[in-house]
Amino acid sequence: MPKTERWHWYVEEFFPTEQHHRAIDAVYYAGETAYQSIGIIETPVFGKMLILDGDTQSAQNDEKIYHEALVHPALAGTADRSEVLILGGGEGATLREVLRHPGVKRCTMVDIDGDVVELSKKYLPEWSAGAFTDPRARVVIGDALAFLANDTGRYGAIVSDLTEPLEDSPSNPLFSDEVFRNIKTRLREDGVYVLQASTAGFHNMSLHAKMARTLRGYYRHVASFYTHVPAFDNDWAFIACSDRLDLARIEEAAVDAYCAQLRGENFFYDAETHRRIFALPLYLRRELAKSGDTF
Repeated sequence: MPKTERWHWYVEEFFPTEQHHRAIDAVYYAGETAYQSIGIIETPVFGKMLILDGDTQSAQNDEKIYHEALVHPALAGTADRSEVLILGGGEGATLREVLRHPGVKRCTMVDIDGDVVELSKKYLPEWSAGAFTDPRARVVIGDALAFLANDTGRYGAIVSDLTEPLEDSPSNPLFSDEVFRNIKTRLREDGVYVLQASTAGFHNMSLHAKMARTLRGYYRHVASFYTHVPAFDNDWAFIACSDRLDLARIEEAAVDAYCAQLRGENFFYDAETHRRIFALPLYLRRELAKSGDTF
């Protein structure tokens, strides 16, 4: 067992009463962009890690858990995968997962922070795995709010990989009535809008529930799902929205058929995993059933 005094530590503060510490093997980058602070480090357990504004965004050894969960349930359910839109996703892993399906003719990714994209290409090329140079990829460096207001495309799936809508987050303005109307306008009638939606632990699920309650005002089917992401040291939640499809009720055979079409091998997601991540614990179901705050 190594002595703790030999390490420097990355300390992530979840709350004033809760901190998570990870030893650092190397620091590849630390600095500020026009929008946020960024750190890229290497740790003994999780490998390389991307940190924005002091919060872990993804880690080399388990990022596929998060990114496969975010992308593949939605793409497995949507009827038309030819055009996909990603909001956020600067490190390129969400783009990578979307482009694994041969039915995707074009994937548009919109991220406001070009520095994150370029630094990820330089220090985290494993995340994108060539996705940025795929001819089907259209990468737009710009404001997602402006893009949604001016775009005329229609998408079978819209994937939001933005940070949570906290008051001090650059993503906060993107959780609003105007944005939800624009997203729905851009979504095909049988399409799926899926978003990362904060934490789902018994002690930190209130923001997720607030997000789900808000989205029920826009879609007939709003399904929460979650999984544990070790690098986040937390249960992480997602929300799938559609007027035609309840993603929690997709047949296993349909998921198996979808996964068989993907290029490369999955790390996390298959039909059995799909069934598990939509099976919510009682405490979360009770919280989601409450009437309460919305955005």
